[in-house]
Amino acid sequence: MPIAIFVALQSSVLQGIDQILRHAVPPADNLGFTWVAFLAWATYFLAGSTVRGGAKALIGVVIGILYSIGVLVLGDWLGAFGFLASPMAILLLIPLVMYLELGPDLVTLVPAVFVGAGTFFACMLYVPGATFAAIATTQVTYTLLGLTFGWMTVAFRTAHQNRAAMAPARESPK
Repeated sequence: MPIAIFVALQSSVLQGIDQILRHAVPPADNLGFTWVAFLAWATYFLAGSTVRGGAKALIGVVIGILYSIGVLVLGDWLGAFGFLASPMAILLLIPLVMYLELGPDLVTLVPAVFVGAGTFFACMLYVPGATFAAIATTQVTYTLLGLTFGWMTVAFRTAHQNRAAMAPARESPK
């Protein structure tokens, strides 16, 4: 129960932070990006629930942002192909993303790349006034928040479990 209450408290605090940040992060008049932080929070667990895994997740999200920008720019360049422009851009760039699995350890978390790319595409398509720089800045800000909250969840859970393990065992009634 204490862990569940702590996560609920964290979620409430995160929502409060979003209500403050939405007026400070671009684009202007946004409705908030708590959902980006929650995706990053979950990605922290996917990455192994460690600080190193969190760093890999952040790097993956940034690569996903860069990939998305590449798809959008290449799709524009291939505009003469009409309907096929975006699918062709994706077809050309996805193999590069998949090869990250063979790269240095810090860039091998391909699921984080897809979370970063999906989030960036969603913001570019559905957030009025979105620009590459504004969305990248906001997405990285909220990703850092989510990864921090993931770390706090694990730290609290570990501390709670360690305390419980050290508590004197209760005598069972005879």
